[in-house]
Amino acid sequence: MTTAPWRDPALPAAARVDDLLARMTLEEKTAQLYGVWVGAATDGDGVAPLQREMTSDYDWDELITLGLGQLTRSFGTAPVDPELGAQALARAQRRIATAGRFGIPAVAHEECLAGFTAWGATAYPVPLAWGASFDPGLVEEMARRIGADLRSAGVHQGLAPVLDVVRDPRWGRVEETIGEDPYLVGTIGAAYVRGLESAGVVATLKHFAGYASSVGARNLAPVRAGVREFADVTLPPFEMALREGGARSVMAAYNETDGVPATADPRLLTELLRDDWQFTGTVVADYFGIGFLETLHRVAGSPAQAAHAALAAGIDVELPTLKCYGKPLVEAVRAGEIPESLVDRAARRVLLQKAELGLLDEDWSPEPTGPIDLDSTGNRALARRLAEESVVLLDNPDGVLPLPPEARIAVVGPRAADALAMLGCYSFPSHVGTHHPEVPMGIEIPTVLESLRAELPDAKVTFAEGCDVSDPDTSGFEEAVARATEADVCVAVLGDRAGLFGRGTSGEGCDVADLQLPGVQADLLDALVSTGVPVVLVLLTGRPYALGRWQGRLGAVVQAFFPGEEGGPAVTGVLSGRVNPSGRLPVSVPQAPGGQPWTYLQPPLGLADEVSNLDPTPLYPFGHGRSYTSFTWEVTESQTPDIDTNGAYDLPVTVSNTGDRPGTEVVQLYLHDPVASVTRPDVRLIAYQRLQLAPGESTRLTFHFHTDLSAFTDRTGRRVVEPGALELRLAASSADVRHTTRLNVTGPVRELGAERRLRCEVALGE
Repeated sequence: MTTAPWRDPALPAAARVDDLLARMTLEEKTAQLYGVWVGAATDGDGVAPLQREMTSDYDWDELITLGLGQLTRSFGTAPVDPELGAQALARAQRRIATAGRFGIPAVAHEECLAGFTAWGATAYPVPLAWGASFDPGLVEEMARRIGADLRSAGVHQGLAPVLDVVRDPRWGRVEETIGEDPYLVGTIGAAYVRGLESAGVVATLKHFAGYASSVGARNLAPVRAGVREFADVTLPPFEMALREGGARSVMAAYNETDGVPATADPRLLTELLRDDWQFTGTVVADYFGIGFLETLHRVAGSPAQAAHAALAAGIDVELPTLKCYGKPLVEAVRAGEIPESLVDRAARRVLLQKAELGLLDEDWSPEPTGPIDLDSTGNRALARRLAEESVVLLDNPDGVLPLPPEARIAVVGPRAADALAMLGCYSFPSHVGTHHPEVPMGIEIPTVLESLRAELPDAKVTFAEGCDVSDPDTSGFEEAVARATEADVCVAVLGDRAGLFGRGTSGEGCDVADLQLPGVQADLLDALVSTGVPVVLVLLTGRPYALGRWQGRLGAVVQAFFPGEEGGPAVTGVLSGRVNPSGRLPVSVPQAPGGQPWTYLQPPLGLADEVSNLDPTPLYPFGHGRSYTSFTWEVTESQTPDIDTNGAYDLPVTVSNTGDRPGTEVVQLYLHDPVASVTRPDVRLIAYQRLQLAPGESTRLTFHFHTDLSAFTDRTGRRVVEPGALELRLAASSADVRHTTRLNVTGPVRELGAERRLRCEVALGE
């Protein structure tokens, strides 16, 4: 029997795909360009926006005779035992392969934002907690484990990470982001991509691009970002994740920027992404995003016109199901309204990726290769470690923390005894499980209350809920105050309930008007503080909240951003002192709830001044975090050095642990550009390094700064390095500068191309 060239793995993938495309009908090619969401709800609430309105009817048996591009969320739509789910997915893949002429299976994709979104899978900390860890290596290890779990269940593509840079913390999806700084988002995001891709899973960068810059922080609202904000803040994390992470897929965003929807923007999806950045993977639509060109954006008059606009822009795959790339596309091509070459272009990219994944090989098999354990001991240990590294000690002015082991502790608040308080909206129990209250959670999630009792077995711990997360009822205040009055210290556990589309206080579609704590939690905190008992505020949230109302009135403040299934022990480890806190803020914590939107990346007019009565200065700045030990930094002073616009400078610093216990310092390097041809952020992060030090231990590290890192987009749209003065600021946060080195950059203005340096390398021991 002769094997067709497209089946021969010894041939180059491009030659195989060329041979295959030549054999396929138009209908078979278009079938590779859409997914099918088996089991998606067509009535009532769903897990995607406008799911009911945008899900079309189809005959599965008839549809798969043409082949199929993608299978949507076999595990992430309803609770299913992982072993049974993997077997069901394998059966579906065999049916797809058997039904079509070519026997090509589908790419199975799933969400994996905070772990595999499947019943019984490890719920890791949310991305905002990854940012708080300032630990790319640990995030990469987590992503590698997530990828291995996905592959074990037969999944090929993960819809993560989110690389949107926070521009307004009122936006509901802040919990899904890594932070408000593009360098932090890019380095952590690239690490996640490396981990996922190393497991053989296609990482999908979201949401390309500008989604987080929506007007008024409303989900899917228009974006009116300027050219320089887009180029210098929005795009760099995506470029870093592609160049350094090797991501093989990009998801087009829902938003429109200056009137052009991303889904229909060839300058973004083709000229920038493919021509300039040389991306060769697949571009997929966010769920129903192509159909939204007709129904929400109104730049297309029909599904066929929407398909044409998206294909021409560069979108290869319609997700999660077929509405535009199915029959409407075929009919429009047959009528001569859409060039078949656009279908060929997209199908070629999809099939090239399937070839990479081994889905075109004759020996392909969908069968699981071993037992499936999605919440292994190793997973949980890693989830614990990341949670511990991400907890931020914001304040501890009087040394109330660590808590004495035999203290009388009143635990109060609506987040203290609820396991869901640990999870973001894309963790399975919050995302899907709430629709199935009769089904067990599937994983063990210790609460803060349970964990504190286990952490301090000799302490006398009492509990009162006090109030709900968002309900205005204050009838529980009296009991809460009584418990606090009887105690030596009160631990107030407040925060968010993750949800979707208004069913939570944080999460997709859960945007807020201001940054006041939800419901009556602020009033509860006031009542507890008024007792005179020291109050330790523990926040379990998906965004920062304004805390200036209690400045100087709290015993301590601990911030955790949805720290995952092991978040309870991680938080209480910080409270007890077993864990020396090392998290740093990936987003600023505001003073007042209405002084937003604001992030630390502000030019001079965005800072406090005498021409406005509103002071946007945060209470706790980006990069801030305290420890139970102390550190000193030493830098050898030098004269102002001259370097060329294509030059480099090494900045060494020696850090010493001067306390009596092991601890971790996070050394941050910021750039200040005193004079430039366009306004620049007063400071911006260009490097960082975590250092674990024993008592009395010192470590020397060197930041290798190159002038590429000072580049920005000038008035003509070029990315340039300009001559002039620069300042390198070693700091413990964006506002806590420990040392400043002044540089004098000489020579002509230098324009940078696509191969510019994106990262400031850091060497230890030099």
